[in-house]
Amino acid sequence: MSEPKSEKPNVLVIITDQQRADHLGFMGNQVVNTPNLDQLAERSAVFKNTWVSNPVCMPNRCSILTGRMPTAHGVIFNDRSLDWNSNTFVRQFKRADYSTTLIGKSHIQHGASRNSIVPFRGEGAFETPHEEHWDKIENFEQYLDGDTPEIDDFYGFEEIELAIDHGARVSGHHLLWALDRGANKNDLLVDYNKKAPGHKRSDHWWQIYQPPYPEDYHSTTFVTERTIDHVKRKSSDNEPWLIWSSFPDPHHPMTPPGRWFEKYHPSEMPLPSSRTDKLEGAPEHLQNFQSIHPKDQGQWVAPCGFGSDELLREAIAATYGMIEMIDNGIGKILKSLEDTQQLDNTIIVFTSDHGDMMGDHGLFLKGFMHYRGTLQVPLMVRAPGIEAQENHELASSIDIGPTLLELCELPFYEGIQGETLVPILLGDKKSVRDCVLIEDDIATVTSRLTPIPAKTRTLITKTHRYTRNSKLEEQLFNLDEDPDEFTDLSTEQQSARSAIIEQMMDALIQADDAARGAPTTA
Repeated sequence: MSEPKSEKPNVLVIITDQQRADHLGFMGNQVVNTPNLDQLAERSAVFKNTWVSNPVCMPNRCSILTGRMPTAHGVIFNDRSLDWNSNTFVRQFKRADYSTTLIGKSHIQHGASRNSIVPFRGEGAFETPHEEHWDKIENFEQYLDGDTPEIDDFYGFEEIELAIDHGARVSGHHLLWALDRGANKNDLLVDYNKKAPGHKRSDHWWQIYQPPYPEDYHSTTFVTERTIDHVKRKSSDNEPWLIWSSFPDPHHPMTPPGRWFEKYHPSEMPLPSSRTDKLEGAPEHLQNFQSIHPKDQGQWVAPCGFGSDELLREAIAATYGMIEMIDNGIGKILKSLEDTQQLDNTIIVFTSDHGDMMGDHGLFLKGFMHYRGTLQVPLMVRAPGIEAQENHELASSIDIGPTLLELCELPFYEGIQGETLVPILLGDKKSVRDCVLIEDDIATVTSRLTPIPAKTRTLITKTHRYTRNSKLEEQLFNLDEDPDEFTDLSTEQQSARSAIIEQMMDALIQADDAARGAPTTA
């Protein structure tokens, strides 16, 4: 006779990469087709006013995992790995006898980004106490010979199956999975350039094209099928589980495979009215980005202008194709939960690590552009016993970890800076935040070689967005009256500026970390 299943809830965190908050049906988009996420939203608590702690991949992903700001956990940019011993909410679940699995995009270590940054030359500020190669788990070379690193605790994850790259470039466990299914390696492990094999490539920008392989080998299929396999396998276990299901799309290159490439016709894509914004008075680096055509990027990930209306329409259409494919995969995952009778006992979180400008203010892609397009993300939480609701109060990416810990009655750890959203979920409070602080730093060597400010800070309040950088450039917008951020009020409304600077000072003081190096329980 088998033992009864655990009464502890399972946890499924679904995260996409570089997906704007408004690129979903339940967030108001009337073009992109996301029926499965829309139906999930009808049964969830949807936080429609959620913002990142940093608009770059690694810093914000590490903030979600740790519940700490980038300057606290140390990953301030895509040029360093999260310290091997960093505490994460996943480690708390592992200590509570949850099985913990990461499937898909990780980007907790900078193996995926080491070829797209300015290299640092010199000695580091600290000597690492960790064994050699601790920060090489996400280096694609680790997986080329068919072997995989042996892992029993990757920041709390007992099992990992990585999809390391973006677009139609396939590496990591994803590569080995695709090859095992009969894929051609020459179609998979390709460079990020216009010579990469593909079909129907855009005449305007090489990063928009149909992969040379069928959708069966794409990252979205990999994440979907491997998540479903783990869900099914764990349904017969008596222990609760946590799965981090991480889709590399819709991050560029914009390469929806097979039927998804032509799901949306470019001529039918609406364009943002702010794309013609001249950015007069805006920070210098934003004006510089706007003048760069995507084909002239210094690196394939570098911020730039949108190029042209034709290019932008093609990019939006391809992005929507990637998003609908993800939605289709999420529908299959949800069905597997239902088929294995685990849906009612599973907490489900959906979010993204940051957004994309997608033409807003004449800008494209992400990073160092503190407008709504990159800073705002979707967030929904479905949990047993929690009523469906829609909340327009402030939330942050760093609130996800503490929320899951409290929902599962697990202890917090020293240094968590996020707020638990459970009081909102239970109806005890309408709001848990007066503001959201956003950090954005680059390495000193990078700031010396580019026009990008070394440090930028943004404060989102219930009515305004204020941004200030280390070059003393600033912007102030009333988000209630000017949601598209057209009118900078930093010189016109001195009283509002003074009030929000004072509020930002308080937020910066609160964000100053006092946990690193503190004594731990013996």
